[in-house]
Amino acid sequence: MKVLLINGSPHKAGCTYTALSEVASALNADGIETEIIYAGQTTSGCMGCGACSKLGKCVNNSDAVNETIAKLDEADGFVFGTPVHYASASGAITSFLDRLFYAAGSKMQYKPGAVVASARRAGTTAALDQISKYFTISNMPIVASSYWNMVHGNTPDEAKQDLEGMRTMRMLGHNMAWLIKSIKCASDNGITIPEAEERVKTNFIR
Repeated sequence: MKVLLINGSPHKAGCTYTALSEVASALNADGIETEIIYAGQTTSGCMGCGACSKLGKCVNNSDAVNETIAKLDEADGFVFGTPVHYASASGAITSFLDRLFYAAGSKMQYKPGAVVASARRAGTTAALDQISKYFTISNMPIVASSYWNMVHGNTPDEAKQDLEGMRTMRMLGHNMAWLIKSIKCASDNGITIPEAEERVKTNFIR
């Protein structure tokens, strides 16, 4: 069993990475393999070209989006991490997720997802809400912790001093491991995912 953790910070080893590493350590302790993918240098947002619906990947090969798509099938859960920029998620992780979910959202359905946010002070809850919405339209169970999934600090060392935040990250990892194992146990015992109804798209203007 494996979880992919996506670092959406422009700083490869900054506060967001520190938070994700704490989640990964708890997952590893529970026997879950982890991989942290750096997405903080995503170059552009979705162009709306629609090519991904035919290709199964993004036409833009300049960053980690297609690298991540290639690993989705082997993953059992996902954690997306972001710093707070102007009281919301980073532009890099937003562009990354737009393209990832358009191109390969079907590969993440019914797999647990979680988001963590790091900030010096505020804006974390807005960032958490923003990214969680990708899960809620993709049939993805959302993993919670003992508090909102956030850490505070201006440097990695300061983030580590946020003892409550670090505990929250560890609990998130343990909760995700428990849910992934529960889903596997259910699958092994013949409990299958719900059968999807045919999709109906309703426009407000007719």
